[in-house]
Amino acid sequence: MKRRFAAALAAALALVALPALAEPVTVVATFTILGDMVRQIGGDEVAVTTLVGPDGDAHVYEPTPADARALGAAKLVVVNGLGMEGWIDRLVKASGYKGPVTVTSAGITPIAGEEEHGGHDPHAWQSVANAKLYADNILKGLIAVDPAKADALRANHAAYRAKLDAVEAEIKAALAPIPRKDRKIVTSHDAFGYYGKAYGVTFLAPVGLSTDAEASAGDIARMIRQIKKEKIKAVFVETIADPRLLEQITRETGARIGGRVYSDALSAAGGPASTYIGMMRHNLAQFTKALAPAS
Repeated sequence: MKRRFAAALAAALALVALPALAEPVTVVATFTILGDMVRQIGGDEVAVTTLVGPDGDAHVYEPTPADARALGAAKLVVVNGLGMEGWIDRLVKASGYKGPVTVTSAGITPIAGEEEHGGHDPHAWQSVANAKLYADNILKGLIAVDPAKADALRANHAAYRAKLDAVEAEIKAALAPIPRKDRKIVTSHDAFGYYGKAYGVTFLAPVGLSTDAEASAGDIARMIRQIKKEKIKAVFVETIADPRLLEQITRETGARIGGRVYSDALSAAGGPASTYIGMMRHNLAQFTKALAPAS
């Protein structure tokens, strides 16, 4: 009896001595691209809530009471910055959130944009080199919140950086055979400036950096003339944009709609662009198919 009691006591003491299971870090990311990056780096160490969901438009998003509650329960908020989320400061204030905010675009050299975005183009993730800086900033933010998870987070980050290196090499290799003079693409709104600068592609758009803008009749006329003059082969409708404007342009120019591409938001799970890397590969396939010379 004494031996059984001693064994039971030892087992109970062993259970007490076990460390408590670590809770995941609760993170709120403003839109799907950032949410995916946090998940890739955080893995099982994070629980992520994304405010603007798949195929959503962060430019014109209207936060909800549920969003404020999510921020109130978070340990870290992850934003893009560069004026992308004009609503985030109001939401943080309304939620009462007092914790750290990781600005993923910190350290990136921005390209010029519209005044409503502080004079910067906010779509910096369209360059994979910039996406690597996003990943670095996310890693720093997560470690600062929970240093005990640093080893696991660094391992995830290293694996993700290797994947980013691979997709960056794929983009450069796929575009290399296409002469630079032929790398001209029309998209719904001006979201691919960083992509163009990084990979030598000229992007034209009837609408500016924000989908909240509207193209004037003069803008459309100039776009049509330019497409005809430069013999641009295809235009691309972004998943967050109204396709009717580009459909009008294609009717009047003879260019064809080359497919749907993803700029500011990922697809739903199971879709063609449910991760950042999946988005970059999907867009590359669409672009190169349209730009490749006729056989």
